[in-house]
Order: sequence, then C-alpha cells, then structure tokens
Amino acid sequence: MNLAAELSMYPFNEDFKPLIKNFILKLNSYPDLDITTSATSTIIIGEYQYVMRVLTEMMAWSFAEHGRAVFVSKFIPGYASE
Repeated sequence: MNLAAELSMYPFNEDFKPLIKNFILKLNSYPDLDITTSATSTIIIGEYQYVMRVLTEMMAWSFAEHGRAVFVSKFIPGYASE
C-alpha cells in the first residue's frame, strides 16, 4: 500500500533555514520516494512501510545532528500519485 506523508519541520534554533535545507537534502538521498518540497512542507510518497522507516530514520538523525525540533505531519494511506 502506498502512503503520502506531508511533513513540516520546526527546529528549536534561531538559524533554522540551514537545518531544514539539510534535512530535505538528506531526505532526497533515499531512493524509491516521490518527494515534493514547497515553502511550508515536504510531501513524501512511497510504499507505506518504507516511508515510515525513512521518517523514523530521518527524525532520529535530525535530533542527533541538530537537536530538538517539532515535526508536524499528515498521512494519507492508499494514496497513489498520478
């Protein structure tokens, strides 16, 4: 089953833009994902288990690299990009 996940990251850091850009750059290194980034969020589309694993890895990496951040997300299971 496919999944679309919309994710917004809010680092607890005054210089937040480089942290968000770094997160998105690393996220784009994962294969087999359809990733679309806008000014306020990033949409990740792929196989459900894979997307969830990538999000888990990415958030753990972000906390280890940059410290605390708030992540806001929306999930649409069964979504297939056209």
